[in-house]
Amino acid sequence: MIEGRAGAVLTTSHDHDATIDKYQRYVATSFVKSIEPIVVARAEGATIWDADGTEYLDCFAGIAVANAGHRHPRVLAAVREQLEQVIHAASYIYHVPAVADCAERLAQIAPGDLTKTFFGNSGAEGIETAMRLAKAYTGRHEFITLTHSFHGRTNATLSITGNKARKTRGGPYLSGIAFAPAPYVYRNPFGTDDPEVVAERCAEMVEWAVTYQTSGDVAAFIAEPVMGEGGILVPPASYFRRVKEVLDRHGILFIADEVQSGFGRTGRMFGIEHFGVTPDIMVMAKGIADGFPLSATIARPEIADSLRPGEHLSTFGGNPISCAAAIANIDVMLDERLPEEAARKGEWVLRQLRDLARRHDSIGDVRGLGLMIGIELVEDRDSREPAPAKASRVRQLCREAGVLVGVGGQTGNVVRFQPPLVISDAEIDRAVASLDQALAAVADD
Repeated sequence: MIEGRAGAVLTTSHDHDATIDKYQRYVATSFVKSIEPIVVARAEGATIWDADGTEYLDCFAGIAVANAGHRHPRVLAAVREQLEQVIHAASYIYHVPAVADCAERLAQIAPGDLTKTFFGNSGAEGIETAMRLAKAYTGRHEFITLTHSFHGRTNATLSITGNKARKTRGGPYLSGIAFAPAPYVYRNPFGTDDPEVVAERCAEMVEWAVTYQTSGDVAAFIAEPVMGEGGILVPPASYFRRVKEVLDRHGILFIADEVQSGFGRTGRMFGIEHFGVTPDIMVMAKGIADGFPLSATIARPEIADSLRPGEHLSTFGGNPISCAAAIANIDVMLDERLPEEAARKGEWVLRQLRDLARRHDSIGDVRGLGLMIGIELVEDRDSREPAPAKASRVRQLCREAGVLVGVGGQTGNVVRFQPPLVISDAEIDRAVASLDQALAAVADD
């Protein structure tokens, strides 16, 4: 038995060790870089409980999925109601109202004239849809993307991914892909820490990619407003405006990958809203339905209608259960002002972490927007040599203290803090204290 919030007793029939053994026997766990030795029996808000009774503060939110918190009551109520009506409807007929209602809600909250949605099941499926739309609308076939980026694990999405760790042993990849440097202020090829210089140079390199790496047949430029797997890389404020000028000169579409940065995570409903530009196509997943599988590719109507009948489809895309969850999730986001809460809490976390950086030499950089925050660890601040072993050790020590954080970046040296947006101020303080203790312990190793 597990004691939950307000003294409630949570029962579970799962055995911790037996479940791990069964996973190792029957689930392809080798695909996953590292699995925490936790058997999740129950989750609520920002807390999860192991089958052995251990309670954890979840500061990774299922990789930025449970933005409204685990098992939000309003999401669960919407799902239960939909379960009593329709679970699945074939994609070649008009779906139940939840699907159209979800598309309407997305059109209401999306930036600019993005109003027509295609539903899929995962971020990668959404990105592939965006790529097909861009090619169909423009009649072109090439793409420009960024180093350090991550867009999925299918062949096409790995082709536009600029993260070596994710691409290993997956090729050959698609042709017609050009890469420009990510606006990574802490590590860039221009020898400067000035954000505006980095923004200008990186935008110039998008122009260079068009001119020197392509045949001039570029359909779209794709980028994450804030890079997640790349190490929580926040572009300088002017970067996307400068890039959009380049794209507009060449008639190139802009695809915003909001799979991880969307739904309040950065302090706005969508990360791109921080940067003063509107994409032509936007892809959402992860936080869209608070844990239920769903992706959405939204575009201007003329772009969305550019595919011919039968050219693209998804059997389970737009599942009514997931769409009902997404509608409730959007309502929760707006009613509880979760993006604003993420902005406020994120500023508090960043202040505390920057204070830690003054006391822990292993911290090279602290960056983030809202509750999408990265702590880059280094062996030496002068050389900035990445310290992946330290990041892994910090993650382990935090877990042992009952706090779950993530690790990312090209070399695995960035500790990721991406909790549910409903995390309390007291829980944030507890998480930062655990990071403080873990960093002190690593320094003594």
